Amino acid sequence: MVIKKIGIIGYGHLGEFLSVELKNRSTQYSVEKIWNRTPIENENVLPLTDLTEENLAGLDLVIEVAHPQIIHDYAELILKNTNLFIGSPTALAEETTLTAIKQQLKQHPERRVFVPAGAFWGASDIQKMADIGTLKGLTVTMIKHPNSLKVLGDLDKLCQRAKILNSPVVLYDGPVRHLCPLAPNNVNTMAGAAVAAHNLGFDNTRAKLIADPGMTNWHIVEVEVTGPSGFSVKTRRENPAAPGAVTGSATYMSFLTSIIQCFYKPPGINIC
Repeated sequence: MVIKKIGIIGYGHLGEFLSVELKNRSTQYSVEKIWNRTPIENENVLPLTDLTEENLAGLDLVIEVAHPQIIHDYAELILKNTNLFIGSPTALAEETTLTAIKQQLKQHPERRVFVPAGAFWGASDIQKMADIGTLKGLTVTMIKHPNSLKVLGDLDKLCQRAKILNSPVVLYDGPVRHLCPLAPNNVNTMAGAAVAAHNLGFDNTRAKLIADPGMTNWHIVEVEVTGPSGFSVKTRRENPAAPGAVTGSATYMSFLTSIIQCFYKPPGINIC
């Protein structure tokens, strides 16, 4: 078996988890490079300034689990050299970034881009419906404790209101595209949904974000799908998570599984 050479961008909780888990599978994967905003010399964690063609050479996959800005700044460079796993798909709500990625895929038709399903249940089925044009509507509702939400602008004011009132407050209800820059680290599930539902896209996939102080042990993701002739599916995913945790515990293993499966996907943009 050929060992896959991996690079990881981001060394927070998720990045460190993936590094450890992939290193534990040493007969399949080799973590060659790790980059982070803050370098860690004794752990061979490189600064972002060392994210260069020279350091990307020979890698089979780069995994981004840092921040959407990394995708804005480095996706083109990475795709010129290797395949890319986008752990912050809210970056794709920026049309110029998504267009640049698609352009690189045209120039390098063997390249693959992976978007993890994460907490988004039923991604492959929704993508199949989008492929044949039978997906008519998609709504993703996320309910989290206010301390688990890192939101900007008016959304932050509403989040603080939920704490004061000690009751649920709807922070946003509308197209996924407009929510992504206001909650870049919290709504990757919704961005992944918009990628899977490509016939609807970021403008016609509906997002609903709720801050609920009573949600002390869970992150809730509800998905509602509509199709032709009254077809509908509703799911509710309850992901164990402590207040203040941006990522639920089950999502860590989901990311790892997505990485393991991604090597079997075809060229182009894939949900995995």
